[in-house]
Amino acid sequence: MADFVAKSSVKSAVRNLTTPLASKAVLSTIIGNILADNPWSCTPYVSGGETLPAVQKSSESYNGKVIYENNDGKTVGTITVKAPSSGAFDTDISTILADNTLATAMGGTASHDSSEDSFTVTIKGHMANGELFNVRFTRDTVTVSSYESDSILTTVETWADTVSELA
Repeated sequence: MADFVAKSSVKSAVRNLTTPLASKAVLSTIIGNILADNPWSCTPYVSGGETLPAVQKSSESYNGKVIYENNDGKTVGTITVKAPSSGAFDTDISTILADNTLATAMGGTASHDSSEDSFTVTIKGHMANGELFNVRFTRDTVTVSSYESDSILTTVETWADTVSELA
């Protein structure tokens, strides 16, 4: 019987942040800078006959809660919010907070504690050697995955060392 022979060695590495990202605004700034400045010196590439950018957002998700408290400060209800983009999340939260009918039905006053929010954004990059890799950002980790060349990890790590929020 034939054996499987490894053709590549796909790697993954995680950086646990010393301090979680303060807000999704901080994450949005980091992601915006990556997309605008291409700090990893990635290159555009062709896939399916279409030229794709050197770095691009490949997925994102935002989660949070709206809490309803009565006059005694007791939690009487919650609404969990999950949205596919930062803008949708902001719209969802502000819409729920402004809904007086919902507050009346819950029996309390609505508030959003952003310190409990969670978010995930994944950036896909393409290196000049043809390798694709992913960098996933959460509130408390940065994960580099699907890479073979250690130079990719070194490049991302060197850049991350210059971003104070990613310490």
